[in-house]
Amino acid sequence: MKESRIAKDLKEREKESKESKEEKKEEKQRDDKVLKESLKDEKFWEEKLVRALKILAPGTALRDGIESILRGKMGALIVVGDNPSVMAACEGGFRIDCEFSPASLYELAKMDGAIILSMDARRIVYANTQLVPNVTTSSTETGIRHRTAERMARQTGEPVIAISQRRGQITLYLGPIRYMLQDIGLLLVKANQALQTLEKYRMVLDKDLISLSVLEFEDMVTVFDVVRVLQRSELVMRIVKEIEGYINELGLEGRLVSMQMQELVGNVENELLLIIQDYGVSPSDKTPQEIRDQLNRWSPEELTDLVAISRCLGYGATAGILDMFISSRGNRILQKVPRLPMGIITNLVETFGDLPSILKASIEELDDVEGIGEVRARAIKNGLKRLQEQVILDQRI
Repeated sequence: MKESRIAKDLKEREKESKESKEEKKEEKQRDDKVLKESLKDEKFWEEKLVRALKILAPGTALRDGIESILRGKMGALIVVGDNPSVMAACEGGFRIDCEFSPASLYELAKMDGAIILSMDARRIVYANTQLVPNVTTSSTETGIRHRTAERMARQTGEPVIAISQRRGQITLYLGPIRYMLQDIGLLLVKANQALQTLEKYRMVLDKDLISLSVLEFEDMVTVFDVVRVLQRSELVMRIVKEIEGYINELGLEGRLVSMQMQELVGNVENELLLIIQDYGVSPSDKTPQEIRDQLNRWSPEELTDLVAISRCLGYGATAGILDMFISSRGNRILQKVPRLPMGIITNLVETFGDLPSILKASIEELDDVEGIGEVRARAIKNGLKRLQEQVILDQRI
């Protein structure tokens, strides 16, 4: 009887253990599936890389600790994240769970094992642990430390930092990304070169925007004029994106670079969206932001094709499409008129259809638009007249 109960208990335990293993297996399969799908999402990893670089930027506690390790001519393997998938790949070591400090990281790096930090890198969770990622996970690295780091990053989706003892180099692994952190002096040189390039491109774009404004007032805009401005605007935004990468990696050292960039870029992003809103073929199944995102995904080679940009706006790809005359809806120009609310601009565009019709409208016709009285109608008329004189003057300078 007693043996029967023991056998029964053993069977129940085996059953529970089997169910538990199956649940864990299913959970791991779900996690692996989510990670596999996210590995394909380039934007997802770019955003995660930006967050990781901010944690590693000069001036942060983690970077101070890493610099101490480099000065001590030591190597290290650091995982930023203590989720279940990370902990499942750890063997041995000891749990610390204490507040992070650069000195603590330096002392713990003297041991051979890896160091596990919390997600925000504010606590040291484990030290001197051995990382045992799945050997079937692909890796292009040859050294044991860097190969382990790459496999852990691909398997868990968390940032893994490998510090090379011999080369004194910091390498960040994150999902499919391998990012080698650069020297601060070199980063500042690259950032300043990018700022000079941005300044030149911005000057060219400003001239194109002034020319476009003059043509809009004269109702002489062609598809070529519009797509050229869109092309230049997108190139400016790509330089901005590159500089933002340097700023993220520079941390506190990138404050002046950030201020210069903000001054140079101004409202290019907003102007770009307004131009798409003014000239995109209506009705369209894409919003201005969706068209903007599509241009952003294009390669540099694709962006040189002006006909392709016109097709993106909905104008087709025939031979003479770039010479076709088109009229602006007026959103961009009307936003430059002082003290004109967005609701009034929308009403004007919906009532008159395009900018030439708004310019030709009398004060009485403007007064009939919802939300516009005689005083505001006169202000709109005078504001557009002054704006036209200003852009003509700017073009001559």
